[in-house]
Order: sequence, then structure tokens, then C-alpha cells
Amino acid sequence: MIPYGCQKIDEDDIQAVVDALKKPLITQGDAVDLFEASISNEVSVNNVIACNSGTSALILACMALEIGVGDTVWTSPISFVASANCALLLNAKVDFVDIDSTTFNLCPLAFEEKLRKANTQNQLPKVLIVVHFAGLSVDMEPIAALCKQYNISIIEDASHALGGSYHGYKVGSCQFSDLTVFSFHPVKHITTGEGGAVCCKSPLLAQKLRKMRSHGITRESSEFLSGSSSHPLWYYEQHSLGYNFRLPDLLAALGSSQIRHLQKWLSKRSALAKNYHDTLPSNVKFQFIPENVIHAWHLFVIQLPEALTGQRDVYFEKLRDSGIGVNLHYIPIYLQPFYQKLGFKQGYCMNAESYFAKTLTLPLHQQLSDSQQMFVVEKIAQLVNDEAF
Repeated sequence: MIPYGCQKIDEDDIQAVVDALKKPLITQGDAVDLFEASISNEVSVNNVIACNSGTSALILACMALEIGVGDTVWTSPISFVASANCALLLNAKVDFVDIDSTTFNLCPLAFEEKLRKANTQNQLPKVLIVVHFAGLSVDMEPIAALCKQYNISIIEDASHALGGSYHGYKVGSCQFSDLTVFSFHPVKHITTGEGGAVCCKSPLLAQKLRKMRSHGITRESSEFLSGSSSHPLWYYEQHSLGYNFRLPDLLAALGSSQIRHLQKWLSKRSALAKNYHDTLPSNVKFQFIPENVIHAWHLFVIQLPEALTGQRDVYFEKLRDSGIGVNLHYIPIYLQPFYQKLGFKQGYCMNAESYFAKTLTLPLHQQLSDSQQMFVVEKIAQLVNDEAF
């Protein structure tokens, strides 16, 4: 089976983990600091807080912005459920903004319209979580302007977008947001096995995030509320509630080794995406990429021709049976049974549902060979041209 996504681990990666295992501290050592510094350098941001998953990073980001009871968070329906669950886990409410039918990202026009209605009803969100779907940055300038107008904080869910950029700014630099979140799951650009990170420019937010990542505790004497002059070296203080969302050193060591390959792997993914664009049938629809945006190509999604929309699931099974690990990203979050119980109904975001009805995710990763990709192209061509499969 040709997987839709796959990690690439070399001997240097293995050795990095082995070396970390041989150190006196395999958690809370120096490997996390080094990994955070490498991400900081890559995305041009001052503060990076690594943690044990992208989901943990989303929860920490919401906690740092003090999301809780009585608050509402808006996000895109086309994402993994964690983009919405993070707010519900903090007892806030969640709502969804429809996507643009060409970029498959949260639509600025739909956002503006929804804001106007919410403002008249005194139901504005406290935070917007934008999702850079498949690795393509959301159109952040109009989104940021609207959020400034209505006093809404922004979290960028960039789990797909490490290595991407928007109008010359690297995704993760937080030029248009308060916080940015990354994921290092094995199907992402680089992996720590499981892992994530929160990026921000604000030193105060970074300080809060580091405490909440580790039970709300600090050992920094400069942060002690009881003064710093008379405490023994073992002293620590808890300032808030938090979790154990720490990333172990051996996983951070893997991440530091992986990130050495990031630019090479981004180039590989970009070349594969270009080849799909050049060789797939002309009646297949692709994600539109605006000017001045560099796509990070975590996923390559296609939409089948309108005439084949009702046959998507049949073709999905045929492709799987032929050894092609196609996938589907994503079922609109609000169509999940859990969200249906909260009152969301089919028809809530029409563009998202139209997208979902005719979409497939094709294999795209740094281990995909030319021959494997051409096999995928040939099978897709047979399907959409109604040839014998």
C-alpha cells in the first residue's frame, strides 16, 4: 500500500535518540531547549514552547489566552477535530466559519458576515483559530484586520504548514496572530513521534505557556511571587493550574535531527505537488494557491469532477484496493456525532459540505517515488475518464 503520508527516519535520527537516552536526563534536560531554538530559527519567532502533541499545543494556546466558561471560539469546519475540541475541553463554546470554495481555508468574507451578525447579537468570539489547511496559509491580512476591529485574539493552527509563508512572512512568525501551533506527528514535515509546539512573540505569553506546560510550576527565581532572595535551590512555586504536556528529551533530539532535512523535504514535496498538477487530468480540481503564498504541501487534496461526486466513496475503495492509500481530509467537524449532539446540523457550512462530498487526499511525502506517483496518476486518470480500472 502506498501511504498518503509517511515519516522518513535515517541513521542520524536513530543515533540522536540513542545519544539522548545515554544522557543523565531523558526528560527536562537540554534537548528540548535545543529543539525549540531550531524551530525559532526556522520560523523567525522569538519564543517556542515544545510540548507532547499538537493537541496539547492547541490547549495550551487557548489556556494562555484565558479561554473558559462563557467564551466562544470560532474555527474552520475543515480540520481535524482537535482544532475545535481544544476550546470545549476548557468549557468554552465552539462555532464554525465556512471555507472558501477555492482555497479550502476559512473564508474572510464569510468571517466578516458572521462577525457582523454576531456583533448585533452580542455574541462575538473571544478567539479565532485559523487552520492553514493542507499547508496553505489562510489569507491572514483581512482576517487580522477584522479581529483587531472586533477585539478578537488569533491562534494559527499551522499543524500542516511548517515551512510555508504568507506575503513574505514565515508561518509561525506570528505577524498576524497572537500564537501559532505546530504538530510533529509522523505524517507531518518533521516528526518527534508525537509532539507539538506553540510559537509567540510575547514574552509574557511564553512565560505563561512554559508554566502551564508543567503543572503551572516555575523554578525561575525571578518569577517567584514570594521573592527570590531566601529560597533554597530546591524551591519551586505553582502559580496556576497546568498539565504535564512536556516533550521528553529523546523525542526532542529526534526533532532536532529531523529539522536538518526540512528544506530538502519541502522541496521534494513541492516537486511532487507540481508533478500532480502537471499530470493529473484537467477535469480534476486542485486547491487554489494565491500569489505571495508558499504552500508547505503537507497534503495534496483533489476534488473529483462534479459528474463523479456521488461516486467518490466507490472510487475511494477502488483506489485502496489497487494499493493506493488515499485518505479524506476532513469530514466537517460539526457533522461528527458528538457535535450533532451539541445542536449542529447538516447544511450549516455549505462550502465545507460541498468540499467534503467530492474530495480525496492523494499520497504525498518525502519517501514517495516517481514510479509510485505515476501509478497514482494513471489510476486517477482511469477513474475520472471512466476507463476500465
